[in-house]
Amino acid sequence: MAFLELDGVSKSFTVNGKTKPVLREINLSIEQGEFVAIVGFSGSGKTTLMSLMAGLILPDEGEVRLHGERVTGPSPNRGIVFQNYSLLPWLTVFENVKLAVDQVCRGWTTERKRERVLEYLKMVNLSPAAQKRPAQLSGGMRQRVSVARTLAMDPEVLLLDEPLGALDALTRATLQDEIERIWERDRKTCVLITNDLDEALLLADRIIPMTAGPGATLGPSFAVDAERPRDRRAIAKGAEFKHLRRELTEWLLTVARQQPTLPVSAPSSPQHPVVSGAAT
Repeated sequence: MAFLELDGVSKSFTVNGKTKPVLREINLSIEQGEFVAIVGFSGSGKTTLMSLMAGLILPDEGEVRLHGERVTGPSPNRGIVFQNYSLLPWLTVFENVKLAVDQVCRGWTTERKRERVLEYLKMVNLSPAAQKRPAQLSGGMRQRVSVARTLAMDPEVLLLDEPLGALDALTRATLQDEIERIWERDRKTCVLITNDLDEALLLADRIIPMTAGPGATLGPSFAVDAERPRDRRAIAKGAEFKHLRRELTEWLLTVARQQPTLPVSAPSSPQHPVVSGAAT
């Protein structure tokens, strides 16, 4: 039995009286401690898929299961990090993280909660910013707060919904390293939505592309058999990574060609192929 499982999951939404299929027949099994990355086209329903795993919405058909138990709503055992930080602007960094700790550690003393907040702020290198408010932070620092807040809940599953998509390249690389370091420390089950194939190659054990919407589903699973920690230079230049990147890109381009409404752009460089509209 898989640790986290989606069995025949389908989801539609009704807008202006019209029902639009978003996901169809999603079947996915994730083992405990596994790091899985999902990539796909804009509008393919990746955020909907993440919301289903988090229990924020429920499927129309099929089931999402954790430990074999059906997911029927949100729970602290499934923590999610969004792209837009979702911080309360009137609270300090410390207070934003403490909100999560208060929810899951209600029987703890004030001092014990304080120690837990400080522990996770230290983990993401934000101890000096504990008393600052979000407006005083850079985008990368805000995302670190969001990661610390989720990790402080000690979830069994960490769901990352394009958490680095709005960051500049240098900050993004720094946080990629932070995510890998944290994952190596705790080995939590992790699902990452990303629009960056190199990011997926750096972090994931498996990469799964999605077909285009409406009614998207999952494609084949591509294993990333490489030792950790991984070297960015090896990912950029290594023959094995180049081959896997090319396979993924060709799969996505084939899907795009089958959908006339999806524009396809040429690769921006041999190391960084781009599918226009991919994975947002």
